[in-house]
Amino acid sequence: MTAERGASPHTIDAYNRDIMEFLGFLDSNSITMPTRLDIEAFIGFLREKGKKTRSVLRVISALRGYFNFLVLEGVIRESPLEDIEVPRFKAPIPEVLSEEEILELLKVSGEGRSSLRDRTMLELMYATGLRVSELIQLKKSDINLEGGFLIASGKRSKERIVPIGSYSKEAIKQYLEKEKPRGAYLFPNKRGNRLSRQAVWKIIRKYAKKIDRTHISPHTIRHTFATHLLEGGADLRSVQILLGHEDISTTQIYTHVDRRRLKEIHKKYHPRG
Repeated sequence: MTAERGASPHTIDAYNRDIMEFLGFLDSNSITMPTRLDIEAFIGFLREKGKKTRSVLRVISALRGYFNFLVLEGVIRESPLEDIEVPRFKAPIPEVLSEEEILELLKVSGEGRSSLRDRTMLELMYATGLRVSELIQLKKSDINLEGGFLIASGKRSKERIVPIGSYSKEAIKQYLEKEKPRGAYLFPNKRGNRLSRQAVWKIIRKYAKKIDRTHISPHTIRHTFATHLLEGGADLRSVQILLGHEDISTTQIYTHVDRRRLKEIHKKYHPRG
């Protein structure tokens, strides 16, 4: 998973926990060579424990990879997950801020101590839709203000070029001139090292409370970026590229926006709308 698939340490840890739980289940039931029925029993066991569909799907993915590896290595002849029935998962529509709410969030982030850094950070997140992991990895050398773009390092260390809007470009320029952040990172901590994910969450929560929206997260801003693009007329493929999604099916969580806009267009322009 590390060498060939480029999986992150977080993913590997999660898969490792899933496989160890499965091996523990086999051991407690004296199973040495699991069959499809044993896999289904394990899935039932996870359901009884209260595991949600998303978590169960991750477990199945971990086990599928594990058994496929054993087949490739010649340890077993075939995977017991070959024809396993996968539970259906309907992704929830992500929470999104209105244009007024995101502007209010940006406004309050420009008040108080550390305001310039915080305002620049939030402005950039809304302008680019960066993941929090991509944001904290950003280095000053990744920013090209003259060209109006940045280089983001996404999942599996894949780089992509993301345009920077005029507002965030100006915010970054002022921030660099006035704050002069130490070290290589664009948004370093006090020691000049990379900010933690938790630090970014805390910054966002601090300003979210000021606009009475306690559930705003870095992902909320990313969803807001994508939704506002689609509402403005961007196509799904362009949004996929900007978000850094490998598969457009991941971006299709936003098709509810497309459907809503199509209904509005139909109602407005069709003679019997």
